[in-house]
Amino acid sequence: MSTSASSDRRARLAALNRQAEEGGGQARIDKQHKDGKLTARERIDLLLDPGTFVELDKLKTHRCDDFGMADKKVPGDGVVTGYGLVDGRQVFVFAQDFTVFGGSLSGAFAEKICKVMDLAMRTGAPVIGLNDSGGARIQEGVQSLAGYADIFLRNTMASGVVPQISAILGPCAGGAVYSPAITDFIVMTRKTSYMFITGPDVIKTVTHEEVTKEDLGGAATHNEKSGVAHFACEDEATAISTIRELLSYLPSNNAEDPPLAPCSDDPGRADPALATLVPENPNKPTT
Repeated sequence: MSTSASSDRRARLAALNRQAEEGGGQARIDKQHKDGKLTARERIDLLLDPGTFVELDKLKTHRCDDFGMADKKVPGDGVVTGYGLVDGRQVFVFAQDFTVFGGSLSGAFAEKICKVMDLAMRTGAPVIGLNDSGGARIQEGVQSLAGYADIFLRNTMASGVVPQISAILGPCAGGAVYSPAITDFIVMTRKTSYMFITGPDVIKTVTHEEVTKEDLGGAATHNEKSGVAHFACEDEATAISTIRELLSYLPSNNAEDPPLAPCSDDPGRADPALATLVPENPNKPTT
């Protein structure tokens, strides 16, 4: 291979890497920040120990040629996947990128997520999903729905084997919340994250009821009423910090013991508040 051809290939590879790291472009990144949200890569940087992230399938793109999609390909296809360390312990992670096709799931997108889930089960390490997606990519039709089925299968196979933690960090709908709902823990952010099968506009069209996104699927709704979510945080930095803390209590897989840490608390200490934690009336809901 000539030196010129080799230089051209290196330049093209560098350009593709830059494009993958820019996601949907600076304008969409700015809008993400304006909405009080971080980008997929910023979230991963907060979650993992510095310098430990190893990315997988960074340049993978979708294979859809319908509806003009052949000319709309972004390296990475809207999800950043890989593995790294949290407090020195290995984890696998995927972060959906709302700046690329609204974080919608394609066949290639699903393949990337399935790959990290398979690796997590194979190596016995937790898998963490940072979700920010509008659901299925409608241009791919059944291909996208089949991708969700592959993810759901792995959710059930991993259940009880490795910890599965989901962060809801944006307006997630449809298939984008079916998978998190069957993981072990769900962390949501107030005012910027929502979980619902379909949004308020569809509800209004079908049932003529008017409901806000917050009432339908906000952090308060799922933490206080439905019980689908387990933690409600004020912002994304707190949510990701909560995930790191949660991992410190969990074993990496079903064959390990939880981590040990020194504790100065008196094991015989009484806490009167525990006596009233469970209501006397079993029909009374708790908040």
